[in-house]
Amino acid sequence: MDAPYEVPEQLQLGVARLLAPNPSAFTYTGTQTYLVGTDEVAVIDPGPDLPAHVEAIVRAIAGRPVAAILCTHTHHDHSPAAAPLAKRTEAPIVGCAALSLASVGPRADAAFDGKYRPDRVLADGESIGVDGWTLTAVATPGHTSNLLCFALEGSGALFSGDHVMGWSTTVVVPPDGNMADYMRSLDKLRERDERVHYPAHGPAVTNPKQYLRGLIGHRMQREKQILAIVSRASSTIPDIVAAAYSGLDPRLTAAAAGSALAHLLDLEQRGLVVQEGERWRAVQ
Repeated sequence: MDAPYEVPEQLQLGVARLLAPNPSAFTYTGTQTYLVGTDEVAVIDPGPDLPAHVEAIVRAIAGRPVAAILCTHTHHDHSPAAAPLAKRTEAPIVGCAALSLASVGPRADAAFDGKYRPDRVLADGESIGVDGWTLTAVATPGHTSNLLCFALEGSGALFSGDHVMGWSTTVVVPPDGNMADYMRSLDKLRERDERVHYPAHGPAVTNPKQYLRGLIGHRMQREKQILAIVSRASSTIPDIVAAAYSGLDPRLTAAAAGSALAHLLDLEQRGLVVQEGERWRAVQ
C-alpha cells in the first residue's frame, strides 16, 4: 500500500480512508479508519488511541456532524480511539458488543479493549442512517464472537473489519475465536452481492466472491493438513505448528498455535480428533 499515514484517501463516493501509524506483524501497514458520508459522516473502526491518529480523524471530519462512531470489534487496534473521538465530536459509539477476554498467546497488539463502552449495540441486520446512506450490521463471528461487518446499502461496499482482510487470512484464536463460526461467516458473506470489501488491514478486496472461496479453501486445506499430522501420530500443538507452518515468522508462532487449536477444537466437536493431555490424535 502506498497511502501515507493520516492522510484521507477518497475511495468512492462517500467513502474515505485514513491509515493509522500502527504497523505490526498482525496489522500489516496499520489500521484503516473509514469515514462514510459527505455532509455528515460516520467513522468506522477509529483504531488505536494514538493522539496523532485521533487528531487526523478530527481534521478529516472537518467540522461536519458525526452520526456515529462504529466499531467492528474490540481489539486494541480497532476500538480504543472511539472514546476520545466521542468526546471531541459528541457522537455516539455504536456497533459491536463489549467483550474483553484473555488470549492463549502474547498478542499485545490484538488484546481486547476492556474500556470499550458502546452507546448502542447493533444486532445482525440492524441499521443506522448517515447522510442519506444506510449502514447495516452483518454479524460475522469467528475472529471474535462480537465481530460485525457493515454494509453500505446501495453502494456495493462492505466494511469487513478483520473478518476479511486484504493482505492475509485472519487469526482465529480461542477461547473467543471459533473456527466453525468463522467458516459459517465466510459462507454468509459469499452469499452476499457486494462488489468490494474494505478491510481494516490491507488493500480493498475487489473480487469478494472469488476471494472468499480462496479463504474457505485455505482453511479447509489447513484442516486436512492438521488432521493428517495427528493421524500419523499423536501430536502437541507445537509439533503441529512446526509441521504445518514451515517458514513461519517467529512473531506469529503464538497466533499459529491459537489457529491450530481452533482447528483442533472444531475437529473435536465433529468427532474426528480427541485430546489426551497435551497431545491430540485422530479418531481411528
